[in-house]
Amino acid sequence: MTSPMTFLWPQFLWLMLALPLLVVVYVWLLRRKKKMALRYASLSIVREAMGTGQSLRRHIPPLLFLLAIAAMLLAAARPFAVVALPLQQETIILAMDVSGSMRATDVQPNRLVASQNAAKAFLADLPRSVRVGIVAFAGTASVVQSPTLSREDLVTAIDKFQLQRATAIGNAIVVSLAELFPDAGIDLASLTYGRNRNNGIAIDQAPKEPKKEFTPVAPGSYTSAAIILLTDGQRTTGVDSLEAAKMAADRGVRIYTVGVGTVDGETIGFEGWSMRVRLDEETLKAIANKTQAEYFYAGTAADLKKVYETLSSRLTVEKKETEISGLLALVASVLALLSAGLSLLWFNRIL
Repeated sequence: MTSPMTFLWPQFLWLMLALPLLVVVYVWLLRRKKKMALRYASLSIVREAMGTGQSLRRHIPPLLFLLAIAAMLLAAARPFAVVALPLQQETIILAMDVSGSMRATDVQPNRLVASQNAAKAFLADLPRSVRVGIVAFAGTASVVQSPTLSREDLVTAIDKFQLQRATAIGNAIVVSLAELFPDAGIDLASLTYGRNRNNGIAIDQAPKEPKKEFTPVAPGSYTSAAIILLTDGQRTTGVDSLEAAKMAADRGVRIYTVGVGTVDGETIGFEGWSMRVRLDEETLKAIANKTQAEYFYAGTAADLKKVYETLSSRLTVEKKETEISGLLALVASVLALLSAGLSLLWFNRIL
């Protein structure tokens, strides 16, 4: 639990004031029994024979029963708390960079191979009920594997990656959104070539049936899907990365970004040309922040694997406000049974 409890019926908390009264009654009964014991020498002798340990033991069952009553009273007030619960993430889109900059060897054996290996390890750790799709992007972006439960098909698609020129991060985000919302009319061409558009939704020149206007939702509020964007973060073409991130934020989709490589980078050659490739962390952090997600740095192959392991756990668990009356009632039952059991075991009676 990460925040204070709130109560649906807080008026029942007034009953907690009865607990000190029960303690007072218990102390009064003990003193009354002590006075009675002093009247009879035989009882005093027995009491001394029992020793301090026995004296302390006799208070344990009543204490457990008092805690049980407290738990029951809290349950009656119907408390709510933020707890971590399993999340049935229906779909995850892996948007993976296959641009020439992924040839850099600052991550061994190179950025692309390290990202492929880490992605396959990520798939192995995900629950089998989670569908995963793969979008590969360089100068363009395309769906290389539609969302599926088949881990074998996903691994095959990852192994077939081929390096290409340029990097269109924004295009990858738009294509991923189009895959998550196939009926939303999200059109990459309308953003790329500047045709009439409404938050990425294509609008034909010739009016047909009136379309329902797009209504943005709170960033991060869509819990049925998420996008994991793995790249070195250097956009060179296509849709603006932050404009595409806003489209995702308006649809409530989180984009977890993973930066591959080192900030210093290195100079690489590809098909007769060379370029300096560096990790653009600022862009990736901005994308994650805009969509209420997180940015992860992966400077080495080991770091990249750890990032995916972390994402695997975070994407299948969510924190939400939940009523915990049932849990408190269970605790109260266990405490009451334990109190009665110890009392029978030690004193052959209940309390």
